[in-house]
Amino acid sequence: MIVITIINPNFLTTNNLLNLLLQVTANGFIAFGMTFVILTSGIDLSVGSILALSSAITAGLIANGMPVPLAIVVALLLGGVLGMINGLLISFGKLVPFIVTLATMTIFRGATLVYTNGNPITQGMSNSYLFKFLGQGYILGIPFPVILMFAVFIILYIVLHKTAFGKSVYALGGNEKAAYISGIKLNKVKILIYTISGVMASISGLIITSRLSSAQPTAGASYEMDAIAAVVLGGTSLMGGKGSLIGTLIGALIIGVLNNGLNIIGVSAFWQQVVKGVVILIAVMLDRLKTSK
Repeated sequence: MIVITIINPNFLTTNNLLNLLLQVTANGFIAFGMTFVILTSGIDLSVGSILALSSAITAGLIANGMPVPLAIVVALLLGGVLGMINGLLISFGKLVPFIVTLATMTIFRGATLVYTNGNPITQGMSNSYLFKFLGQGYILGIPFPVILMFAVFIILYIVLHKTAFGKSVYALGGNEKAAYISGIKLNKVKILIYTISGVMASISGLIITSRLSSAQPTAGASYEMDAIAAVVLGGTSLMGGKGSLIGTLIGALIIGVLNNGLNIIGVSAFWQQVVKGVVILIAVMLDRLKTSK
């Protein structure tokens, strides 16, 4: 942040910092859910596709006259169900999370393209104040998505760090066999964490759709990479059992600063991908070094 500010002082203006936080929200929600998954040494590659499918169906329902509050509830339920499908396949099917979510990523994305016929859905959303407020509203000068992100962060922080379920997540990631022997219902925990991941993806989808007043069939593409990067940058071990939501929030902010800062100093979008990839690689190497020690 210091280097970027020296190059372009506009970086530290209030408007830009609020814009930075607004940009972070889309990745933040997904990264929060991804933290639960990675803490159990799992992975969820389908979050971007869940985001797109839940957004498209919600937009379609609104376009067909469904009340916006009900459509929002449907979006959250749909995200949860799609995530739960991952959890069921992984827990009861005894399948590897990487393979399962890679497959569902393709399935959900294909379903989105089928549902939308490859076209964006825009009808009806710009006419609803509630739906527009979800992604474009302000409270006391602060974007509503930012307020919502921190509210969700507090709720999930309590769930992960202050409840028996949260302790089960850490136990499962630390040593699955020991967790089983101690009486933890492993399948239940796995299903719940992937359900949480799906719900977080659908919240992110609602905010993006509201900001654009349009549901794009390609929405969420590669979002899983930024979410995983935020979690790893925040210190959560890919081996499971170690990490925190506070670290993930910091990781998401680091990704946000990189994206926003590189834009504001005029770095090419192509080079931005290179920089983010290098940062992720360094983070994984540091994690491996710390784990080996």
